[in-house]
Amino acid sequence: MEFWFLLLLGLFTYIIVRRSVAGMTRTPVWLLWLVLMTPALIWSIWMAVYGPDQPLPIALAIGPFVVCPVLYWLLIQWGRRGMSPAPPTANPAAVNSNPEPTPEPTPVRPIEPAEEAQLRDCFPWSAFYIHNIEYRPQAVICRGQLRTSPTDAYEKIRRNIENQFGDRFLVLLQEGLNSKPFFALVPNPQARKDRPAERSQLSRPFLAVGLVAATLFTTAVVGVQLASSNVSTTPSATITQLHEGLPYAVALLAILGIHEMGHYLTARFHKILVTLPYFIPIPFFPGTFGAFIQMRSPVPNRKALFDVSIAGPVAGFVATLPLLIWGLANSQVVPIPEKAGTLDPDALNPGYSILLAVLSKLALGAQLTADKAIDLHPVAIAGFLGLVVTALNLMPVGQLDGGHIVHAMFGQRTGAAIGQIARFLVLGLALVQPGFWLWAIILFFMPIADEPALNDVTELDNKRDIIGLLVLALLVLIILPAPRFITNLLQI
Repeated sequence: MEFWFLLLLGLFTYIIVRRSVAGMTRTPVWLLWLVLMTPALIWSIWMAVYGPDQPLPIALAIGPFVVCPVLYWLLIQWGRRGMSPAPPTANPAAVNSNPEPTPEPTPVRPIEPAEEAQLRDCFPWSAFYIHNIEYRPQAVICRGQLRTSPTDAYEKIRRNIENQFGDRFLVLLQEGLNSKPFFALVPNPQARKDRPAERSQLSRPFLAVGLVAATLFTTAVVGVQLASSNVSTTPSATITQLHEGLPYAVALLAILGIHEMGHYLTARFHKILVTLPYFIPIPFFPGTFGAFIQMRSPVPNRKALFDVSIAGPVAGFVATLPLLIWGLANSQVVPIPEKAGTLDPDALNPGYSILLAVLSKLALGAQLTADKAIDLHPVAIAGFLGLVVTALNLMPVGQLDGGHIVHAMFGQRTGAAIGQIARFLVLGLALVQPGFWLWAIILFFMPIADEPALNDVTELDNKRDIIGLLVLALLVLIILPAPRFITNLLQI
């Protein structure tokens, strides 16, 4: 299982590196990938040599997470395309004897000089008093003074630009380093595409249904092994007993599917082009690597970003609760083995998290005491995985739902800073709870930056801010181990 996970993690990391930085640096992608994979390789080698019961030394655990991100950044900067060094030569005089004139780079202007007057007319002084226009290779930066609310200014100027230039540009309102808003016009990649054809490409029901069927099969196979408590069940026996794995499979796919449908329906509500949910089947526990959707059009504002991001975890959590409680109620209470891990489904310590301890006591009542663990029913395993998926998605880092949520609540730069802090907090938690080492590795591989919304200045209303804080509190309840006073209160 560790080999398969390392393989998938390596593939996932390579795709992220190739898509995020391959176009901005000459440093080989494989070298950047190797630097990012170093902590996972060190962890895997240690596990293979010393086994899972021998903890990593502190220096070996923390060192790669400090050195590798710095080395990764330095390698990107060293290979920046705009900072290429002059070619070496053995005879400097030969260079000076017949110097070749270096051509000046021709600036690329997204609009013609004659169109600048039309652009300025799009900015009424009562909405945004424009000071100057900067021409970048792929954008027009319009700086000035905001004279009304960001929402009113953005909508008025966006309509004016669409009237003058059609769908040629995407209009962005962002906050600069000096905390002053500015407008940016970038070429619209969908401007000349056939919209009906593009929408038809988004809807691939046969692929989505095929992946659901494949994932149902792989999770049902895993469910048979969980129901029989025998991971070495022969393939022929597993196929004949496939119906025994359906409770686990259906429960897990329901949780993941409702999570993704929360994203999908909310995105459609905000008129964002989005693909159908696609499941990822895998041939080992837990039977799936989750599901995903892809947004194919920009997010209009931070409110839409917040709504789409929070809808998935909330919907998934609402689906998880009744399944988890029912599964716990049908689980068996067993003595805590001496060498049981905190994540052992055959002897799960309910003190693994605050929320799990409360739900376990609610479902099992007086039979759950301090010296007892839980032999989880397959549906309870699916519910527990639902909690894990909810917590991982709510981590306030980069492209995760939690990263989008803190971006929408606090702005892009503050959200990125929160994500960086969250990475190190999870790393510190992993030193106390070894089960979080995997989380720490995944979070350090994820890019910290999040894509801005078109209107990335207008702040959320108080209702959304409160909901966001409550959801982040839910994350804390899921991941933090139950402290002693709670276990004493519940008599666990």
